[in-house]
Parts: sequence; structure tokens; C-alpha cells
Amino acid sequence: MSASGGTKAIVAALAANLAIAVAKFVAFIFSGSSSMLAESVHSLADSGNQGLLLLGGKKAQREATPQHPFGYGRERYIYAFLVSIVLFSVGGMFAIYEGYEKIKHPHELEHWYWPVGVLVFAIIAEGFSFRTAIKESNPLRGNLSWKEFVRRAKAPELPVVLLEDLGALVGLILALGGVGLALATGDGVWDGIGTLCIGILLILIAIVLAAETKSLLLGEAAGTEEVTKIEKALVDGDTVTKVIHMRTLHLGPEELLVAAKIAVQHDDTATEVAAAINAAEERIRAAVPIARVIYLEPDIYSESAAAAGQNPAKAPGGH
Repeated sequence: MSASGGTKAIVAALAANLAIAVAKFVAFIFSGSSSMLAESVHSLADSGNQGLLLLGGKKAQREATPQHPFGYGRERYIYAFLVSIVLFSVGGMFAIYEGYEKIKHPHELEHWYWPVGVLVFAIIAEGFSFRTAIKESNPLRGNLSWKEFVRRAKAPELPVVLLEDLGALVGLILALGGVGLALATGDGVWDGIGTLCIGILLILIAIVLAAETKSLLLGEAAGTEEVTKIEKALVDGDTVTKVIHMRTLHLGPEELLVAAKIAVQHDDTATEVAAAINAAEERIRAAVPIARVIYLEPDIYSESAAAAGQNPAKAPGGH
């Protein structure tokens, strides 16, 4: 669901940003507004970002190879991280530079109706894109707040599009405010100030995106809810009596690795243990379908080993 929903949101954002970028650049040519130039580059950068997300999603679908036995699911994280870099450099830094130049060398806006008209159109288009991203995110978000959703989401596309669209809407309002004040006062410095604010906003969003995608790249465990489901699925109370220790790792947004040491009865035969492991794997996949790579190691639980600590290397039989 997250993959299809993310693609739909990306395509909606891409279509909106391409149309907006052209409109903003035309408005800049006729008006000379630095806010419009910064916003046109911003929309162009966002269009490139959506292209990167689509490319990452496509590359992540490749089959596993002997060199990459766990597949290419993390390609989506890599391209999402590239998006944060593009947003920081092309979007944010360019806007700050353009704003500084406009404050230093202000000039009166010409044909004011061009930037105002385009900004109103852009706000409507970005609002449509933002609404699509919210609609596609809600089924995945559940009861989480938007802040928690952005921080906990394992699929990077929807949080990226959400933050991009939010930043675009706020940036458009800042640009409209800068142009409006420049027209009202006759001082082009306000246009530069609006542009500077847009640059700062984009850099802040880029930093948030970089931090979140970096965490995904390093490797995140399953969420608390999924871990609880896996632990309950492992123990059947008969052959598997306890989870000694367990590690989970997202190989991609929709692929989870589960490695666990499980306690079995000391008098179970090898056949019974093998059957119990197979049954436990089936229960895990039924409870958490994205748990596609599962490694289970049977062991005899030892109270004395458990007392030695939680480090599996130091306490092979401990919890």
C-alpha cells in the first residue's frame, strides 16, 4: 500500500511542480521578482526530486543477486537522501544567495500582476498535491501524529513529498508576502527578504529530511507494534517456550529481516525442533507479512546465562 500510495503522491507532486516551475519562470521574466526566480528554481528542484524518488522506487524492485543477496530495497532510502541534498543546495542555498543579492541591490517590480497571479495559481496547485499526499498517507499513519509519522515511516516517499509540499506552500505564502510588501511600499528589499526566508525554510526542511533518511540508511529496526507481534508469534507455549533475544532490520520499506534465538524444550528431537522452527516462521509471516527474511536459532534457555546480561555474544543462552 505504501509503495502505490507513495507513487501516486509523487506523480501528483511532479505534475504540479512542473506546471508551477514554468509559470513562475515566466512571471520572473516579466516582473524581475527575485522571489519568483527563487520559487521557480525551488519548483524545478522539487520536480527533479520527484524524479529521483520514482527512479529509486524503480531500482529498488530489482531481484536479489549473489552480490546483493538481500535485494535492493534500500535504493529508496539512498534516493530520498539525495533529495534532501538537492533541496538543501539547489533550493535553499540558491534562494539565500538570490535573496541576499536582491536586498543588496533592490529594484522595483514590473508587471506586478504576473507574480501575484502565478503565486495564487501555484498555491492552488500545491494545495492539490499536498491534499493528495495527505490522503495517501492517512491509511499508513493510523493513530500517529504527523510528526510521529514522518519520524517513524519506513517508506521515505510519502514523508518526503509531505515535507516538500508543506515547504512549497509556506514558501509561496512567503513569496506572496514579499511581493505584496514590495508593491505596497515601493521597496524591492521586501522581495529579497521574502526570498531569503524561503531559502532558510528549504534548508530547515532539507536538514529534517537528511536526518530521517540517514537513520533509515543506517538501518532501523521494526516498529514497536511489529516487534510485539513477532514475539507473540514466535512462542507457541509448547515447543518454543521463550524468545531469548531477537534483532530486526528493515532491508527496505516493505521487507524486514528477523533474527532470533528461541528457547526449545531440552528433550525435543531434531525433527521436532525443525518442525517448530518452520511453524514459527509461518506464524511470523502471517502476523507481519513484510517479515520475509527470517533466521531462527534454537537454544536451551539458561537462567544463569540470562543473569550474565543482555549481550547475546556474552550470554548465548540469556535474554
